[in-house]
Order: sequence, then C-alpha cells, then structure tokens
Amino acid sequence: MMKNKILLHTHEEPALMMDINTTPLIDVMLVLLIMLIITIPLQLHAIDLKIPIQAPAAQIQSLIVEISIDEKGGIRWNEQLLSDEESLNALLLSAAHEPDHQPDIHIQAHAQARYETVASVLANAQRHGLKKLSIAGTEAFAK
Repeated sequence: MMKNKILLHTHEEPALMMDINTTPLIDVMLVLLIMLIITIPLQLHAIDLKIPIQAPAAQIQSLIVEISIDEKGGIRWNEQLLSDEESLNALLLSAAHEPDHQPDIHIQAHAQARYETVASVLANAQRHGLKKLSIAGTEAFAK
C-alpha cells in the first residue's frame, strides 16, 4: 500500500494592486502642455519709440585752473603770484560766472603750507559757487 503523499504547495498569489497606473496620464499631460506652449503667442513687453537721431554733441574741453599755495602762504593762480586775497576772490568770482561752464579748480598745497591758508582758499571757492574743486598732490601728506 502506497501512501498517498499529499504535497501541499503553499503558493500564495500576489496581492492585487489597487493603484491606478499614472504613466499614461502623465504622458497625456505632457503632450497637452507642449501643445499649449506652442499655441500661445509670444508676449512682447516692448514699447515702440521713435527717437529722433541727432549728431553727437561736441565735447567741451574743460578749462583747468591750478591754484598753488607755497610754504610761505603765497597763492599762485596758474603760476602767477597773486598779491592778496582780494585778487584771488576776484578771479574766483569771474571763474564762477563763466557763461558756458565753470573751470576745474585744482588746488595744490605745499607740505609746509599753513592749513588756514588752504582752508581759506577752499572756503572762498565754495562761497563763490564753484563746484569742480579738487586737491592735487596729497601724496606729500601721506608721511
């Protein structure tokens, strides 16, 4: 007598997937997005202006005035020694009232010049309305 062998196979079936396959939906969405991008007209954020064409303006050469102050307090206007502060004020006033444009004022003081003389020249230039002031030769004071 042969024994009946019953082989029990425990073969489990995989669980059913309850999720929706979204890959075809994503493909359709991408195709629709591309069609939308292609069909939208380009938006230009530009304003059409008609600007008249002019010849470039001639560059005006700026006049440079050099005021130098020596160690004894002497003031020179473009290498010409001035007798007193009144003559400096007269020259500064005429430079401030130039009809076309004001000159560039370059002030250069000697390293041993008195501070009050330099400050007086700067104050007079500012009082007369000169706006293009510069102090040249400051490397002598960097010691």
